[in-house]
Amino acid sequence: MTSGLGSTSAPLSSAYDLAMLDLDGVVYVGPDAVAGAAESLRSARGNGMRLAYITNNASRTPREVAEHLRALSMPDVEDHDVVTSAQAVAHLVADAVPAGSVVLLVGGDGLRVPLEERGLRCVTTIDDDPVAVVQGFHPDVGWRQLAEASFAIQAGLPWFVSNTDMTIPTPRGIAPGNGSLVQTIRNATGAEPIVAGKPEQALFDETVERVGGGRPLMVGDRLDTDIDGAINAGVDSLAVLTGVSSLQDIVDAAPGHRPTFVSADLAGLNVVHADVTVDRDRARCGDARATEREGTIAVSGADGRSTNALRAVVALSWSLRDRSDLRVTVDGTLAP
Repeated sequence: MTSGLGSTSAPLSSAYDLAMLDLDGVVYVGPDAVAGAAESLRSARGNGMRLAYITNNASRTPREVAEHLRALSMPDVEDHDVVTSAQAVAHLVADAVPAGSVVLLVGGDGLRVPLEERGLRCVTTIDDDPVAVVQGFHPDVGWRQLAEASFAIQAGLPWFVSNTDMTIPTPRGIAPGNGSLVQTIRNATGAEPIVAGKPEQALFDETVERVGGGRPLMVGDRLDTDIDGAINAGVDSLAVLTGVSSLQDIVDAAPGHRPTFVSADLAGLNVVHADVTVDRDRARCGDARATEREGTIAVSGADGRSTNALRAVVALSWSLRDRSDLRVTVDGTLAP
């Protein structure tokens, strides 16, 4: 039996011409680069892959994000290589309202600047007669902004949001994300917003429009946004284990919510993703062997963080679940 994973005869960075790279938990966590990220992306660029840095986080402008990436020594980053959910939602709003309209801003400069670039005027109170509410993450968003948005939405204004990530990774741990703030307004109004960011398609369309590429690959750390978003957009995906979703989460993923590829980190862009063969309670990928015993999967023959080992584990787990509804636990010595 073959694997449900995708496979390649060449490194992903040769097989795909554009990497759509999530940022938080993939390229960096907080102010610091993920270990080895710059080197892996430099190698991917050397193989001819374009790099687009895309983020659901609307708190910073693309220029600010690009400056951060350059400070972390990511390769050849230009401002236009960064695409944010704020840019995607600004595009949606500009297409939906008359040119030069006034909109109620719930967020910071990361959202205001793309809205103004689309010719929209931002205000912070319903008294200034906005025609829409636009919400994006910023750490300083508080009760007064959320309340003003709630009043406007109850008055009948359409509600656009950059993204609905419930959490965001930080150096101190997982913190509430924009989705948690969106839920607060949902609770107050009963309304549902129009969403631009992952897992919706608008951010993917915005990225291809701005950066180009005919064979894109989404690279992310979250199943609920990055991987589901890639599936919604009809794009292949690579899940990495440096952010929110763990190997156990990937193993537990149901059909229709699974990545095309998996690796420990961005080094997975520059290796071949070999075929996996599954035979009942065993799987083989290159030098790696995965075996299930009493509901636990262990690996032999290869480092547990290697791409071959992870592919063998994931393929065997998915096969067992799909054949017998057996949910397995991965050995704790494997990738975190």
